[in-house]
Amino acid sequence: MQSMPLPLHQRLRPRQQGVALFVVIVFVMLSMLLALWASRTSLFNEMVVGNDADYQRAFEAAQTLLQDAELDIRRENPDGSICAAAACRDKVSGAALIPLSTSEVTPLLADLDTQPTKCRTGLCAKRTGRQDFWKYTSTTNPAPTNLQPGEVKLEDMTKPGIGARYGQYSGAARGDASSPANPLLQWDNTTPDNQGGWYWIEVLPYDESSKNSGVIVKPAGVGNDNLLRLNLAPNVVYRITALAFGRKPGTMAVLQQTYARQMRKD
Repeated sequence: MQSMPLPLHQRLRPRQQGVALFVVIVFVMLSMLLALWASRTSLFNEMVVGNDADYQRAFEAAQTLLQDAELDIRRENPDGSICAAAACRDKVSGAALIPLSTSEVTPLLADLDTQPTKCRTGLCAKRTGRQDFWKYTSTTNPAPTNLQPGEVKLEDMTKPGIGARYGQYSGAARGDASSPANPLLQWDNTTPDNQGGWYWIEVLPYDESSKNSGVIVKPAGVGNDNLLRLNLAPNVVYRITALAFGRKPGTMAVLQQTYARQMRKD
């Protein structure tokens, strides 16, 4: 028995091969990849912005610590008045004092030189060896080689009684949770040593015989108007190192400046 032939419209209908489904799956996968790429890019941008904001906050805290150290050296309040608060350096029991006369410099440096870190309550003798102690910790890998006498680790410097916190010896307000001040400068006795900020003041005797010609000493044939009169009493300059930790692990800002405390003519 012979079968009947199919109608013409059924014989010409193309067979379904699943190509449309394959194309749809490819487009779905591409859309997923684009969405994943966009989310990863957004996450990376947020991380970059967050890291930069954290560093900027630490940088501003380090700048404030430099200014606080200057007030500590001058024994002044921010308005220029004499610091008389209980937290001022000369009011804190056991705190090393900023030298006000030449006779006070040698005993201070002798005392600081006996300290394991050459520092006490934020005042330090001149560091020896490599100066960037903030790059060396117990976890630094690889550890610096050929350590010289006097070189110390960061965690040895960020200790109570060694470094100084913001306002600790200047009487500046530390702020609290409701204060608009930089939160990195807020601290109390429970604040971990690797949080917040610290500063150290190196006391550097100034040798008048080493003054640079043309800058401080009058060179031959030049008038007195070109003299830079430091008017130091005693002849001491200070190198201030300010360090602030960020909120994120690994964020740290370090600033240094040399400061000459000039005596006022009056």
